Amino acid sequence: MLKFVSVIIPCRNEAQFIAKCLDCVLEQDYPRARMEILVAEGGSADGTRKILESYTKSFPLVRWFDNPGKTSPCGLNILIRQARGEIIIRLDAHARYPQNYISKCVGYLIETGADNVGGVCVTLPGADTLTARAISLALSCRFGMGDALFRTGVNVPTSVDTVPFGCFRRGVFDKVGLFDEDLVRAQDCELNHRIIKNGGKIVLIPEIISYYYARENFLKLATSYAQYGYFKAFTAVKLGGVFTVRQFIPGIFVGSLWVLLTLSCVYPFFFWIFLCDLAAYALADILFSARSALKNGVRMFPLLFVAFFLIHVSYGYNYLRGVLDFWVLKKHTGRKITDMPLTR
Repeated sequence: MLKFVSVIIPCRNEAQFIAKCLDCVLEQDYPRARMEILVAEGGSADGTRKILESYTKSFPLVRWFDNPGKTSPCGLNILIRQARGEIIIRLDAHARYPQNYISKCVGYLIETGADNVGGVCVTLPGADTLTARAISLALSCRFGMGDALFRTGVNVPTSVDTVPFGCFRRGVFDKVGLFDEDLVRAQDCELNHRIIKNGGKIVLIPEIISYYYARENFLKLATSYAQYGYFKAFTAVKLGGVFTVRQFIPGIFVGSLWVLLTLSCVYPFFFWIFLCDLAAYALADILFSARSALKNGVRMFPLLFVAFFLIHVSYGYNYLRGVLDFWVLKKHTGRKITDMPLTR
């Protein structure tokens, strides 16, 4: 008999996307009799609740729960405690999934013996604009995202440090615990690192595909990567160290600019090194922006340049802020970080 699957989805202010997400899950080729769909709703103000209520009335396998904590990890933990499945698949409302997503996840989880499997995440524009298209291209490029294989792709099943929209064995949560509710962002990465530290295995499967809608404008892009950078530093504190090189690089770049500019106030020579550092980055940004623009339209060039810059600087600066706050000042020991909205 097929394994019973619990699909869990945290959401807040996702009226634009939640119905599309639920439709994707309801249209899966996995038998409805062998799955349930659980949603944690974090106090939306945009009509998300009304949409959820209509789905629960029409489809008995759909249930939703209040998430007083409002954040993703709080909602996910509520749903894991409610879940009846032997397998738990964590999805995002801001994405869509092919009809075979669940069946492939379950099949490969059993075949590989992994504790968590996931697939390649294809980034889609969040709106029908040039800016949104440029942002989605920047988030799909190695220059923009480093060596994150779930974004750049693999050819064969590969053991990795994290995957998006993971498919977990229920026993994993009994062994390593639930999502860390202190981590308003980066909670998936932290959980996956805990799984690996406890001898578990996470596998990226090229045949598993999901589609994620990127932020549609530069302000939202910068805000989201500021949050990611800040909480990546907190994640490192939680894990007792850094486990991927890619999360260092934007912080090193921004930090080097700050140090060189500060030193130039005393020793003017360092200002020229600062300019060389900035020029080297600008040249790399120009080259990668131009290469992508040649494939996708020359009007993309300035937008790609800005998108890459915002990703790196927003993440890097706030990673350094996080290092100061969490590693040096230990701010997390004196107060709980709460409520960073899930709204896009």
